[in-house]
Amino acid sequence: MNISKAEQRALHALAQGGCIRFERGSNGHVTEVTCFNRDGYALVGFSIEVFKKLKKKKLIRSKKGQAYQISHEGRLNVNAQLDNR
Repeated sequence: MNISKAEQRALHALAQGGCIRFERGSNGHVTEVTCFNRDGYALVGFSIEVFKKLKKKKLIRSKKGQAYQISHEGRLNVNAQLDNR
């Protein structure tokens, strides 16, 4: 599966325990998204377009209206990266 650099970065943050928080508009659609890593810092470069691509590819999921997390398919498609801490 072809995954862009921004999508790969977000999946890597989610695989390490991060989440995607979202805001809904008056029509019920998601209007604003923010990806947080496990330390609570926001991921720069994460946009609503990246969110929609990840959701369309079913790489992220939300249960009962909670924050979005990585799905099983997302875990299988994320590439290994070094954790430069």
